[in-house]
Amino acid sequence: MNPIEKLNRVLRFVKHSFVGKDEIVDLLGISLLARENLFLLGPPGTAKSAIVRLLSQCVEDGKNFEYLLTRFTEPNEIFGPFDIRKLKEGELVTNTEGMMPEASLVFFDEIFNANSAILNSLLMALNEKIFRRGKETRQLPALLFVGASNMLPEDEALQALLDRFLIRVKCEYVDPDLLQEVLLAGWRMESGEQELRPSISAAEIIVLQKACREIDLSPIRATYIDIVHSLRNTGIKVSDRRAVKLQNIIAASALVCGRSTAILSDLWVLKYIWDTEEQVEILTGIIDAIIEKDDKSPAHPQALYNKVPDPEEVMKEVHYLSSRWTGSPLSFEEQNVIKDKLRYVQTRCSWIKNPEQKQYVQQEIEVLWQKILQTI
Repeated sequence: MNPIEKLNRVLRFVKHSFVGKDEIVDLLGISLLARENLFLLGPPGTAKSAIVRLLSQCVEDGKNFEYLLTRFTEPNEIFGPFDIRKLKEGELVTNTEGMMPEASLVFFDEIFNANSAILNSLLMALNEKIFRRGKETRQLPALLFVGASNMLPEDEALQALLDRFLIRVKCEYVDPDLLQEVLLAGWRMESGEQELRPSISAAEIIVLQKACREIDLSPIRATYIDIVHSLRNTGIKVSDRRAVKLQNIIAASALVCGRSTAILSDLWVLKYIWDTEEQVEILTGIIDAIIEKDDKSPAHPQALYNKVPDPEEVMKEVHYLSSRWTGSPLSFEEQNVIKDKLRYVQTRCSWIKNPEQKQYVQQEIEVLWQKILQTI
C-alpha cells in the first residue's frame, strides 16, 4: 500500500471514530500533507483534543505533545527544563525529552492563553519550525501543529498567533440527527471495541510532504490570483506570505486525491482562511461559485460540500430581530446591537442561491430597515 493510500485509510478510521467530524479530519489530513498549522474554534466537549490524539496514535513512530495553556504557563512546561548536568558545567542546554521540541504532532489547547514568556518562542516554532532558547537553535521535527480555543483573540499580540495558523475550522456540537451515532461510536471507544487501528509512519508522511511541493499548480494559478485580489477587495486579509503558503494546502488537496495536478475544485480549502466568523459564509459563497464550474474528477469530497446559508434559518433571524425591535423599549446600545446583527444577516442573505428565496428574505430585511429608520 502506497503512503497516500495509508493516509486516506487513517483519515477514514478517524472519521469513523468521530461521527460528524469529517470536515475537521479531512482538513487535518490536508494540513499534515502541507505541513501547515490548523486552528480549531469551538466550545469545550466537541472532541477537539481527542481527534488530534487519535490521529497522532496512528503515526507509528511519532510522538504526541498535548498541553492546555494557561496565563501562567512557563517555558519549562512546553520546551523542557534546563539540563542540570550541563548547567553545572556553565552551559544552558534544554532537556527536551518528552517535550514539544521532540514531538511529531503538537496540540495546544486554549492557545490564546499564551503569555509573553512563551509567546515569542511559540511564534517562531509555528512559523519557522525552529526552537530557539538562548544560544540553542534547532529544527523541530513537528509534522503538524494544531491550536484550539473557544474564542477568537482580541488582543493584537495574540492576533499574530492566530495568523500563524493557516487553516481555521469551526468545531461544533454534532447535528442532533447524528446524536445516536455519536453515542454508539463513543460507547465503542470507551469500551475499547474500536476496529483495528491503521497506521502510517512519520517517514512516509515526510515523503508525502515533499511530494506535495511537486504538484503542478499552473492550471489554477490564474484563478487563484484572481481570488486573492477579490478577497482583499472584500476586506479579507491575505498577505503575500499567506498567499504563498496557501498554495501548499491547494497542492495537498490534489495529492490526497491521488493527482499530480491541481484542478479548480482543489480551491475548496480557501474557505478556511477566515479571520472572523462573519467571513465564513462570505468565503464559502466566493469559493463555491468558482469550484462549481469544475466538472473534473476525482475532486476532494469536501469540495462538493456546500455550506451556503439556509434561507429558513436566515428568515428566522430576521423575524427575531424584528420582534426585538418592535418589542419592549431598547437602550441606545441595544439598538446598535440589533442593527449590527441585521447588517450581518443581510450579508448572509446575499449568499443564498435560490433567487426567489433570496428576494423574499431581502424584502423582509428591507421592511425591518424601514421600521428602524422610522424610529430613529
